[in-house]
Amino acid sequence: MAAGAEMRPTEYIGHHLTFNTQAIGDGGFWTLNVDTIVTSVLLGVIGFGFMWLVVRGATAGVPGKRQAFVELIFDFVDEQVKGIFHGARGFITPLALTVFVWVLLMNAMDFLPVDWVALGTHHVNEHGFRIVPTADVNTTFALALSVWMLMMYYTIKVKGLGGWIHELFCAPFGSNPLLWVFNFLFNLVEYVSKPLSHSLRLFGNMYAGEIIFLLLWMMAATSIAGTVFGSLLGLGWAIFHILIVALQAYIFMMLTIVYISMAHESH
Repeated sequence: MAAGAEMRPTEYIGHHLTFNTQAIGDGGFWTLNVDTIVTSVLLGVIGFGFMWLVVRGATAGVPGKRQAFVELIFDFVDEQVKGIFHGARGFITPLALTVFVWVLLMNAMDFLPVDWVALGTHHVNEHGFRIVPTADVNTTFALALSVWMLMMYYTIKVKGLGGWIHELFCAPFGSNPLLWVFNFLFNLVEYVSKPLSHSLRLFGNMYAGEIIFLLLWMMAATSIAGTVFGSLLGLGWAIFHILIVALQAYIFMMLTIVYISMAHESH
């Protein structure tokens, strides 16, 4: 807790909530959070590399522990897709599996003590690495916008461009020309709100969890009593946070399935 002993509380929290940024050109919009990108890519390679190796070595007989674990995850995700999406699941199930596993792994980085991570990465950046990619709104927006673009693609593919435009102006209130403006505004709000709610729900929960962990570690560094209570509260929050980490990954996956399913339906 060296950082906490040398800094005031606001400085300590700000220290651990600062990104390792890299500007492209003049910076501004094109400023990359290197720690977010590196951590996300590494988790993707590790998570899906592991699953690929297990699937590659899968057998038709009695599965081993690793194969049974991967099959359990796949069957769980496939059952969720089957309950919502009633078309061919050849693409939707792998998409949902990718979203669930990747978001779950990124969320789980919140269990790593931030001071240990900072200590091991200070040689890269004075603030170390922010190790929770989903506590970066850029990550959650990128994921949500990717899902939104897939939703738009399937909307136009299934209904046709003319059918989508007709639905945009004639649903849900009717096709009377006097209602076109109201239909359009209603649908516009719906299209804009989907990526916003999809991304901000995940970001808000993970960012809040990160701050609570920082506050508890600060309490643990104040005194002996603070160490005892901070450790107990930190343990309790970590146990409860397991539910949050898994639940947020599950909700993000389910909303992905729902949005893609809605793209295949008509008003």
